[in-house]
Amino acid sequence: MTMKKLLYLLLPLSFVLSACPFESPVPLAARPAEPVDISLIGYWYGIITDGSDYFGIEALEIAKQSDSVYSITRYGKVVKDDTYLRDTSHFTGFISYLGEERFMNVEGSVIFVIPATKKQAESRKEKKFYYLASLERRKDTLSVKTIREGFSPSRRTLNIPDDLKRMVSESLAQKIDIYEEDFTLSYKKITKPIPLKPLGK
Repeated sequence: MTMKKLLYLLLPLSFVLSACPFESPVPLAARPAEPVDISLIGYWYGIITDGSDYFGIEALEIAKQSDSVYSITRYGKVVKDDTYLRDTSHFTGFISYLGEERFMNVEGSVIFVIPATKKQAESRKEKKFYYLASLERRKDTLSVKTIREGFSPSRRTLNIPDDLKRMVSESLAQKIDIYEEDFTLSYKKITKPIPLKPLGK
């Protein structure tokens, strides 16, 4: 099975799931405004299975980057049959609200490289994108629900945050389930493990 991996979000995702999260060219809010919630800062640990022989670990390390922006490091480890995969991804994010519901706007980027030619030097272009996840924290548990691809029947191009905000708000008001079950995970806050030193060091 394949998926469009959060290069990525925070967010809590795994290698072998078939579903894809919604990727937006704009966030829910034009700029970070909500102050950083100190209760989100820390190391969050989760275990995921798909009901077969797949076993995965997701950990999120959330830190304060500025008064309104979070630094997010996602640690992933997957074991399936004889396959063992590990990756680390880095993101930034900020909080915005739709009514009482709290969302993390997770920012990622892709660098496009245009090879050099005889007439033109190599050039690079960065494309930013956002993943949107609803956050709910209860004591030492953090629940993350990521908006799924194709959540809205409208496929119009999103140019400004207000357009996205309206689409999500309308879906929530109509009681439409906009979240991808495979990208809904819970994490427990724990003390960050100390990495083991290699033998002989």
